Formats: sequence, C-alpha cells, structure tokens
Amino acid sequence: MGTRMSRHTKNELVVILRQRYRDATKREKTKILDEFVAVAECHRKYAVRLLGNDGLTSRTPAIGRRIYDDAVKEALIITWEAADRVCGKRLKAVLPYLVEAMERHGHLDLDPYVRARVLAVSAATIDRLLAPVRRVASQRKKRRATKKVSKQVPVRTFSDWNEPLPGYLEIDFVAHCGGSMAGTFINSLAATDICSGWTEAVPLLAREQSLIV
Repeated sequence: MGTRMSRHTKNELVVILRQRYRDATKREKTKILDEFVAVAECHRKYAVRLLGNDGLTSRTPAIGRRIYDDAVKEALIITWEAADRVCGKRLKAVLPYLVEAMERHGHLDLDPYVRARVLAVSAATIDRLLAPVRRVASQRKKRRATKKVSKQVPVRTFSDWNEPLPGYLEIDFVAHCGGSMAGTFINSLAATDICSGWTEAVPLLAREQSLIV
C-alpha cells in the first residue's frame, strides 16, 4: 500500500498543474485529470474544481454548516437584550436597524466580518444560539411575594372599565435605567384618564414618595 499524499504536497501539485490544465486541449486535460486523480486519490469532480479555479485548494464549507463564533454569539446576546429579549423571528426582522442604531450611539462596535455574520444569521439559528442564555435568564426570574396591602387594592385593566367617569386613572411608572439600577436616571410617571384617553407623563429625577404624590 502506497503512502497517502499530504495536503501540503497536494496543494503544491495543484499549483504546478493548474496553468498546464488551463492551456491544455480537451484530450490533454483528460490525461492530466487521470494522472492527478490517481496520484492525489481524490474524486474527479473535486480535481476539476481544484485545477479550474484560482486559489481554491481546500473545500468550501456548505452554507448550512456555517460556524458562528463567540463574537457573533455575544453580539446577538447584546442586541437581544436591547430588543427586550424578543423571539428569533422578531429579532431577525429588526437586526439591521438595531445594529445600525446601537453602533451610531456607541453601544456596539462590531468588526465588519462579525457584523456581516450577525446580519446574515437566520431566525432559527438565533433561537438556537440564544437557547442557553434564555434558560439561564428564565431561571433568574423569581416571583415576588404578594403583600397583604396590595391584595386590598383593586386593579383593573382597560377592558375592565364600564363607561368610567372622568378622573379615573391608569398609572404606570417607568425607570429609564438601561437595565441597571445603579446611578442617577430619569423616571417617568405616566397617568391616563380612562374616559377620555388623555395622558400626562411627568419626568422625575428620583423615586420619592412626595414627588410622586
């Protein structure tokens, strides 16, 4: 049994034969292919591809077998968090606009190669790559214990009101903290009149009882 040709030797042979193969007649090409297939022990179609293309001395990975490295995964996690942890289909739809906006405001700085891979990733691959992160994130959510006082306060949604009079409000309090409660940030106190739909939003620098009242 003969010794199998190494990849380096095969690449050197391809470089030598490529120009001869291109300048050869059809009959000569057949002979060159026969000799190369016998020496390199490879498939004939693969030999044609090697000798007929510049610099193509290794297999091109299949489209369905892309390898998404850690940089792409980290970029997806950051954009997923910024998009409020939406599903893969929704994240795929907003990725071009989200990445552009985050880069413009200095929240994201991607290498051009990584950026292209992030924008090319499919919704199914997004869900697959983010699955471990989603599991950890869901485990961190703990249900708050309901206090007795809160049980005594009736809570209604918009559909629960039956022709309310003016003056009944739905109130929401939003902290614009970007995911971290550290430091100083604006808090929005929004109140909507159920009857008219009129809404007032007041910015507060602190969550302090007297200011809210």
